[in-house]
Amino acid sequence: MLASPGFDDAASVLNVGGELLGVVAFAASGALLSVRRDLDIVGIVLLAAATALGGGIIRDVMIGKIPPTAFTDLWLFGAAVATALVIFVWQPPARLTRWPLDITDAVGLGMFAVTGTVTAYQHGLSAPSAAMLGLTTGVGGGIIRDALSGQVPVVLRPNEYLYAIPAAGGAALTAGLLHFDVYRPWIGLLCAAAVIAVRIGSLKFGWHGPRPWYTVRGRKNED
Repeated sequence: MLASPGFDDAASVLNVGGELLGVVAFAASGALLSVRRDLDIVGIVLLAAATALGGGIIRDVMIGKIPPTAFTDLWLFGAAVATALVIFVWQPPARLTRWPLDITDAVGLGMFAVTGTVTAYQHGLSAPSAAMLGLTTGVGGGIIRDALSGQVPVVLRPNEYLYAIPAAGGAALTAGLLHFDVYRPWIGLLCAAAVIAVRIGSLKFGWHGPRPWYTVRGRKNED
């Protein structure tokens, strides 16, 4: 049974709030990493904005949405800058630049994997193509953040916990729901929550993606 129009309107507002949450979360992850790297205010704001908006800009350019949303809806940029300034003024202690970085990164990953897929699908892409761009939106900000801060992007690090896999799963699920016309904004939030939960669960329980059988066997032989 489909939700009522009034319920969908409320859920749509909630989904916009979720997108804002994704921007703030990714901006916070970029700003917190900047603090760990001992950057000044310019570095903090730049890394926060690049992390929060980079994935969406890549998506918009690829679907032909010119200029990208980040340059037309300036509230997104404002939210990223405001988040960076809060962290700059607050000067969080060292212990709070570690695990909150993982949490905020997970939230941004989940929110943008879903919203990126929805945006791509609404612009006429097929479900598989929309899912690929949803994945790009989700991991793009983290890749830009890591590259600008001088470290290997999280999706390419050896022995890294699950990152791209939950984002790909959330994007694929969202694309499937859109294709069969059963997607609703509140369901999208559940998809994002599932991505966040898997990412955080992988950090807590040590879940990794599958590796080639011969590299695993070779590592055991070395031991």
